[in-house]
Amino acid sequence: MADILRVSGTEFGQQVDRNLDLALTRTVIVTRDGQDRTVIIPAGEYQRLKRRDRQVFAAGELPDELVEAIRHSEVDPRHQHLDDLIKDWTP
Repeated sequence: MADILRVSGTEFGQQVDRNLDLALTRTVIVTRDGQDRTVIIPAGEYQRLKRRDRQVFAAGELPDELVEAIRHSEVDPRHQHLDDLIKDWTP
């Protein structure tokens, strides 16, 4: 989806079906007064982006249950060998 198509809200409204079809293979940006306002993307792309959504906290703002989960977490045994790489490391 490298190609970008910018259309005004009026143009988009005049050819809704065409523009929605184009949005399946191109990025379609709807503008108002020359400013980008809305990006039309395929539903599958939206779902992919939503799966990548995550919540971010500053360390001091972590909820207690997350702090406890981290405190009690363990490295997957398949990755234990990585500890050997840093065992004698000094800055």
